[in-house]
Amino acid sequence: MTTPYTLKQASELLQSKQISAVELAGEYLKAIAARNAAINGYITLDEEKTLAEARAADARIAAGEATALTGVPIAYKDIFCQTGWRSACASKMLDNFVSPYTATVVQNLLDQGMVTLGRTNMDEFAMGSANENSYYGATKNPWNTAHVPGGSSGGSAAVIAARLAPASLGSDTGGSIRQPASHCGITGLKPTYGTVSRFGMIAYASSLDQAGPMAQTAEDCAILLNAMAGFDERDSTSLERENEDYTRDLNRPLKGLKIGLPKEYFGDGCEADVKTALHNTIAILREQGAETVEVSLPQTALSIPAYYVLASAEASTNLSRYDGVRYGHRAAEFANLEEMYANTRAEGFGSEVKRRIMIGTYVLSHGYYDAYYIKAQKLRRLVANDFQTAFADCDLILGPTAPSSAPQIGSHGGDPLKAYLSDIYTIAVNLAGLPALSLPAGFCRNGLPIGVQLIGNHFSEARLLNAAHQIQLASDWHTKAPAL
Repeated sequence: MTTPYTLKQASELLQSKQISAVELAGEYLKAIAARNAAINGYITLDEEKTLAEARAADARIAAGEATALTGVPIAYKDIFCQTGWRSACASKMLDNFVSPYTATVVQNLLDQGMVTLGRTNMDEFAMGSANENSYYGATKNPWNTAHVPGGSSGGSAAVIAARLAPASLGSDTGGSIRQPASHCGITGLKPTYGTVSRFGMIAYASSLDQAGPMAQTAEDCAILLNAMAGFDERDSTSLERENEDYTRDLNRPLKGLKIGLPKEYFGDGCEADVKTALHNTIAILREQGAETVEVSLPQTALSIPAYYVLASAEASTNLSRYDGVRYGHRAAEFANLEEMYANTRAEGFGSEVKRRIMIGTYVLSHGYYDAYYIKAQKLRRLVANDFQTAFADCDLILGPTAPSSAPQIGSHGGDPLKAYLSDIYTIAVNLAGLPALSLPAGFCRNGLPIGVQLIGNHFSEARLLNAAHQIQLASDWHTKAPAL
């Protein structure tokens, strides 16, 4: 059983009535039943709810009230709330939490008639780069199950690569859409901060978190983003802008487009196979008339310490609500209220979440706030200024998504600093609030996918998707699928 459809192909099949929404959902549910155990991509499924949504989609199609997305199946990272579905954020702390409300971005897609396949695995509370920090066990890379799929949206990337969903919704705090997209050979877009509502998305670091589409192609991501983006008064960071069509420039020629190549991205920290993929992509862009110019992002190395100070500080604040009082896990044994808090949090959170809460609490404490948190905020401004200087000389920036292909499961050996360094090319984008995407660009010598990253200035998603789409028209890396 194979389900090789892109989102656009699934849409066309439904609109031409070559397949019904119930039949299409059934194909995916059968494929999930047969192949999900090998990768542990889905952690929550509800066939009854999925088929009910599919029947409703068929009714809309029969009534002539369908949109292009009606009946198309989609998976959601376990960070997004949806009424009646467990939303655990891959944590024991929320293992029993069934959401009473729906995230705005999920509701936007439900309003289009999309069909929920289930919740995908992730690093607990989106803290990780390998999808090994999940209460439900590690997700495995479909290309080689001895390797990680990336994180924290590893489950979302893995189910698309394994053809267990045509598209998925992920979240990106420091590269959590783009890095797993690279490791699994799919396309993933992190939009400009504030473009997509965060309401109903369980918070990790509020000034960095951003929802985004993940799919096989840039065209699919553009179609999804059209339905996802928009102002939401329930999200104080949501941007009030006119809606735009992100598919409008997909077929625009690249002649005259200026691509910046940061010298800091082509140094010794990037593996040879990744550099080869970059140069192959540069060759495609030049063949299509794009120009390349060297630019500099001198604060790149400082983005990692700035990010982990700021993200941990915000995590410490956001996760303080999980105390065993109102919802979620509560310790069974305690002598008083303080002990209930302590036991609940000790039992409910995994080691990486505890580590980041401790770091965040430390940098926000009296005597260290100015030394760490304020300095990190100043560094954040310098990182953002670097990008604006670079964009004075180019339209888009090209670089690696990750310094290597997917590492083996457990290869970081419990060393969190080694894991943190794997995000060196993605973190700065979140600090600056910029849009960026990862697209497949080849394979390394051991057969694992490699992605490259395109970065744009604020609100340049249509230009990013245009460049990625043109690269994909000239290559076939995005069409490859693992044999499971």
